[in-house]
Amino acid sequence: MKIIVLMKQVANKDAVLRIGKDEKWIDESDVAQQTNESDGYGLEEALRLKEAKGEGEVIVCTLGGQSAKTVIKDALARGADRAIHVVVEDDEKLSPYQIAKSIAGAVREENADLIFTGLQSDDAGYGQTGVILAELLGIPHATIVIEVDRESLNGSLRVKRELESGWYQWFDYQLPALLTIQSGISQIRYASLKGIMAAKKKEIREVSASPEAFSSAQKIEKVYLPLKSKQTQMLGNGDAKAGAVELVEKLKNDIRVI
Repeated sequence: MKIIVLMKQVANKDAVLRIGKDEKWIDESDVAQQTNESDGYGLEEALRLKEAKGEGEVIVCTLGGQSAKTVIKDALARGADRAIHVVVEDDEKLSPYQIAKSIAGAVREENADLIFTGLQSDDAGYGQTGVILAELLGIPHATIVIEVDRESLNGSLRVKRELESGWYQWFDYQLPALLTIQSGISQIRYASLKGIMAAKKKEIREVSASPEAFSSAQKIEKVYLPLKSKQTQMLGNGDAKAGAVELVEKLKNDIRVI
């Protein structure tokens, strides 16, 4: 069994973010980076599936600049077998379609049985890259996966999906398939000293994205902090009863909370 896990490097959640001078993204010059949270859970599920099967290969795929190799090395230290690095500078300017198309070109020849992605990235939060990638590769996909039945792995895979209002769904997917993994579905392992040493000998294949992958109409025009504004409105013109009536009307018709 061959499993590909998409992992992304994002800004640390505790970092102080500042808008860049071009107002197209944040200034990352002094921002600590980390692995996208839900991608880490995707890697953990892939490793557990391999262990349950007793054989197979887990391949990590990352798109980004040279700094993204930190994510790759951490994944290899945790147990991934090898990695594919799609080298793209200024990847924050790419749309989900552009990212998915670049990755599709890099992983298609692998003919993986499963592809795991995080539910969404912690920075842009589109939640679309995995879905678009599945469409480009022509394979079925499941979103918001909260449990994987490792005992069901026999040409198909049974997974549990989170739905609205506390509902969930069990569904069988024929392989190959792509799953987007929700955070918190398992306990993520740490990289051991043995794993860190072994990671130095594992293959990292660099791939340049095809210029054709960047044909898209979407682009970021401006990034800015939310504007805060306050507005005070007097109701009832000093009459408490009239003010109460107006307040009820506004809550009912304007804000629609009653």
